[in-house]
Amino acid sequence: METPQSASTAGDRPVRARAGAGGTRAIALVGPFQSGKSTLLEEILARTGAIPRAGSVDAGTSVADGSAEARAHRMSCELTVATTRYLDEEYSFIDCPGSIEFLQEMRGALPAVDAAVVVCEADERKLPQLQLILRELEEAKLPHLIFLNKIDKADKRLLEALSILQPASSVPLLMRQIPIWKDGIVVGFVDLALERAFVYREHAPSEVVPLDGDERLRERDARFSMLETLADHDDALMEELLEEIEPPRDRVFDDLAKELCEGSVCPVMIGSALRGNGLSRLLKALRHEIPGIAATRARLGISADAPSAYVVKTVHGGHGGKLSIARVLAGEIAEGAPLVGELGIADRVSGVLALSGNGAQKRGPAGAGELVGLARIDHAATGEVISARGGASRPINRPEPVLSLAVAARDRKDEVKLGLALSRLAEEDPSLMVRQDAARGEILLGGQGEMHLRVAVERLSGRFGVAVTTRAPRIGYREAIKRGTTQRGRHKKQSGGHGQFGDVLIDVKPLERGEGFRFTDAVTGGAVPRQYISSVEEGVKEALQRGPLGFPVVDIHVTLTDGSYHTVDSSDQAFRAAARIAIAEALPNCVPVLLEPIHELTVAVPGEATAKVNAILSARRAQILGFEPRPGWGGWDMVRALVPEAEIGDLIVELRSASAGAGYFTSRFDHMAELAGRQAEAVVAAAKAA
Repeated sequence: METPQSASTAGDRPVRARAGAGGTRAIALVGPFQSGKSTLLEEILARTGAIPRAGSVDAGTSVADGSAEARAHRMSCELTVATTRYLDEEYSFIDCPGSIEFLQEMRGALPAVDAAVVVCEADERKLPQLQLILRELEEAKLPHLIFLNKIDKADKRLLEALSILQPASSVPLLMRQIPIWKDGIVVGFVDLALERAFVYREHAPSEVVPLDGDERLRERDARFSMLETLADHDDALMEELLEEIEPPRDRVFDDLAKELCEGSVCPVMIGSALRGNGLSRLLKALRHEIPGIAATRARLGISADAPSAYVVKTVHGGHGGKLSIARVLAGEIAEGAPLVGELGIADRVSGVLALSGNGAQKRGPAGAGELVGLARIDHAATGEVISARGGASRPINRPEPVLSLAVAARDRKDEVKLGLALSRLAEEDPSLMVRQDAARGEILLGGQGEMHLRVAVERLSGRFGVAVTTRAPRIGYREAIKRGTTQRGRHKKQSGGHGQFGDVLIDVKPLERGEGFRFTDAVTGGAVPRQYISSVEEGVKEALQRGPLGFPVVDIHVTLTDGSYHTVDSSDQAFRAAARIAIAEALPNCVPVLLEPIHELTVAVPGEATAKVNAILSARRAQILGFEPRPGWGGWDMVRALVPEAEIGDLIVELRSASAGAGYFTSRFDHMAELAGRQAEAVVAAAKAA
């Protein structure tokens, strides 16, 4: 029987130096949405004795989905850390959300871990999401292996599954195990490196069974295929295979570890997280074959001569406490230790905390490799290396928002509180964007999708106690004019004592699209004294903030040609008022037209979704500029289009629906275009009603 106590005996596998020996190992659990990552973590914690029994994601009793938002939506919304011991060695697992909307959580964790386990299914529908995740791992040069989950529900031969998954990876997928079938159901597996057969047992280690008959023949063919792949990077092994010499088992394990660490191959293991099948073999592979903290330090370019840590995530409590989830890279970090981040400001650690799901408790000093919470490191942010000798930041890919909401405090007295809460949310999650749009008079909260923003709003209320209202952002409509005119504006008021008098004559002309605003002083003979010219310009600008259609006026040239003044009653205020009157009376005679902002979008989608995406964009009044293969991404296209801003609002929802949840876009303002007809009438009517 396969038990933890027998894992390293000579009968199980060769006793040799382990790839990651020394310090706590850190492993990220990543994979597409609903692939079973949290369930896998739960079973690992139960199998290794960290928890009495495995909880359930659906029942809201799992360690991983401990936050109120995760339990409400039955999905991971943030990374979770849990630590356990296996064969007297410590392992910290970081369970990362699978939804593309929360991909930033994974990005923050990858630099700090030693390896990643990619949990996935042989499901073509999830292939685009899998490709996104594997690409992130490959670009981070992070060793990773695949745990092919839900094997108990498999309805395909494993070689077919491998052909389904291979397009998602730019490195060869290497089968480490093949299934044992009985009556069309997977009942166990053959470990190709160990050359042993195992039968699954429910929530328990697998049982060793004889390897003979058809299974022996299948094992030989599959093992030879595995060795051929390994031999692509090992000339000595290639020579042995050509000469039909069986390589020593320890050489095979050494090659597996070496090529995994180098990123030459991606091993594939099979199992069922829900039934606890395949866990022990997975844990043994992690124990023997993944690198440790020394390799991670080398990848980050960090020396071991001073205590240092990498900040994986920043968490703010509702009452202002800040916790930095960090992995100790070198040395020992204790309470009171001074640590310096990128800003060069030293913070003293006010507490070192052991983490398990949503729980945290004080502990002693943390050594190299350990994942802990560091309290009150106020000047460090996610992605920073903090050290006793000074820190540095590592650039983290921060995606542009694809969906935005205008948010406002429900109670005006909470406006300051809302600003502070939003800044803390954005510090926790760099893929959230908070922007004050003064021109539109609103606070914009941008994110990576509908659920991403919904969770952010729930945290504002639940964690920070700020109730908010949300709505779609205002569209940046503008007005322009089609012809010019000349208009006089006179402001005269007598109310006892000094009165008010200002008189201006202006010429108004349209400019070319995109030229903005121009003001010219063409007064001669002192008809308007010099000290009032700037007041006239200010009055013109104020009047142009709202044209006859209800929007700011752009692309207009105003020339002050004449006027008159009173030596006693004229003032800056009077001439500003006269200019406003002149503009208000001139614009309706200039044939005002409505302008809408047009953005250039670059949409990235799997190739099979390109036709659907083109149809979606066309239905939103887009001008398709063309599409081409996405460089370096096999099977993906880039679609470019000009799209009205009014049509972009919830576009990402349709794009994700059409692209197996993987599509996204980048956007930039391109130009303003005239909007006419019923659409323009509806916009103007809505503006007047508002």
